[in-house]
Amino acid sequence: MITRAQIPTVLDHPVYDADGSKVGDAKHVFFDDASGQPEWVTVKTGLFGTNESFVPMRGAHMVEDHLEVTVSKDRIKDAPNVDVDSGGHLSEDEEHRLYEHYGIAWDEAWQQANDPDQAGWASPGEDLPGNTAAEAAAVGGTTADRTSGRTGDETMNRLGDEAVMRSGDESMTRSEEEMHVGVERQEVGRARLRKYVVTEEQQQTIPVRHEEVRVVREPVTSADLDDALTGPEITEAEHEVTLHAERPVVETRTEPVERVRLSTEEVTEEETVTGTVRKERIETDFETDEDNRRP
Repeated sequence: MITRAQIPTVLDHPVYDADGSKVGDAKHVFFDDASGQPEWVTVKTGLFGTNESFVPMRGAHMVEDHLEVTVSKDRIKDAPNVDVDSGGHLSEDEEHRLYEHYGIAWDEAWQQANDPDQAGWASPGEDLPGNTAAEAAAVGGTTADRTSGRTGDETMNRLGDEAVMRSGDESMTRSEEEMHVGVERQEVGRARLRKYVVTEEQQQTIPVRHEEVRVVREPVTSADLDDALTGPEITEAEHEVTLHAERPVVETRTEPVERVRLSTEEVTEEETVTGTVRKERIETDFETDEDNRRP
């Protein structure tokens, strides 16, 4: 069982479930108004710790530097959504939903708390360990509501201030929230190489040759006179010559031209993140004897 004295060792420390899996970090502790004992702890879960789930502290205990609870991580993540900042208290309906989610019998727990034979911590007229019943009501709220008062740095400071006032020191502790920003790696897109075929026109000029007919007339000389006289004296004749020409022939061959691949590079840029933090302020309120004497 976690006591009030152990609260500073619980806050901002890791929380593990019953199977030894880390759930998140403890951020706030809620006390039972009737008993003044820690009853719920809120745990930051999800991306960047944006979700805060309520976890029962029954059976929880500190192991070295972390808190171990008796419920599973999946059940914690599926817990009802309860606004942590809604006035610092759980309503009766909110606490009912949490009890039902974690399988805790509300009526049985409340009856046992008020049963004198069971040393019930909520029994009227009985003093709490280390506190009187009046002191417990002052710290945790009224014993009739059985709602839970929140603490984190707030309640620890409040309890510390009350202890200081009882000891005669008139100082107070002021606290502020600090914003811590981190980064996480996420998948934002995919790139792939895709090859497809296109057809385009190309032009290329090449030389081509062809034959043409040309009439060559040569006078008969004494050297070829005999050849000229071998034929008929006067006759008709034909002589055919075959002409040749070159024509362009198109042929395509596949040739490798380049290699293409995908690579990634990291680019660092500045991004501004905005958040809200809470700060405590201390002001003075003076009351004079003249104010008390006014009718």
